[in-house]
Amino acid sequence: MNTLKPIPIPAFADNYIWLAANEHGAMCVDPGDAAPVMAWLDEHRLPLQQIWLTHHHNDHIGGVADLQAAYPEVRVYGAANEIAEVTDPVAEGSRLAFGGHTAEVWAVPGHTAGHLAYLWHLPQGLQVFCGDTLFSAGCGRVFTGTPQQLFASLSRLSALPNDSLFYPAHEYTAANLRFAAHIEPDNADIIRAQADTRIPTLPVSLRHEKAVNPFLRTALPQVQARVAELAGGGLAGEVEVFRAMRELKNHF
Repeated sequence: MNTLKPIPIPAFADNYIWLAANEHGAMCVDPGDAAPVMAWLDEHRLPLQQIWLTHHHNDHIGGVADLQAAYPEVRVYGAANEIAEVTDPVAEGSRLAFGGHTAEVWAVPGHTAGHLAYLWHLPQGLQVFCGDTLFSAGCGRVFTGTPQQLFASLSRLSALPNDSLFYPAHEYTAANLRFAAHIEPDNADIIRAQADTRIPTLPVSLRHEKAVNPFLRTALPQVQARVAELAGGGLAGEVEVFRAMRELKNHF
């Protein structure tokens, strides 16, 4: 094993635990369940060296304690004020490294108030572990954050290079594309994406998301008009369009 290309480890009904490894060991992102990670590590005879946590929901951190028990040397990165198992607190502007390559930490609140993203700079391009902030063709629900925060976080992520690869934590793509088609029924890119039945659908490029994800397309007149029509009234500005569309998705 001498590759740093992240691979998906399925967990629960629709979670992905992203894992990368080289000949020395492995790292994983958001291990909600320890068992599939330990099975992969046992099969490849590698230790777990690092865990990167995006936020505190149990389907993202539920396996951390068992992994710490099995691999006592593992370093756990995340928001210490939200996650007790964190050994190495990180926040906006922090940097860490795995496999000789640096990851920078961004605060991307909205889904939760303390949500983090990890931007890992590999030779093949930027790899973004975005947790539940961005999904393919969608975005996370708002829990302890605000719609304004989530809009700002997605706007910041959408300014990254178009060839950046995003690694969301859930396989929600098919359902998200149905909603995207409800917002933009004539969008040919959404229609083509719906015809692609590959699983996993992830990772996904930012270029693709800009073409199919309605939550990244709130500046477009056709999106604004459709959301206003469905929401039953005029909407003042992109943030209001985003908020109304997130509410529409909650009940779709």
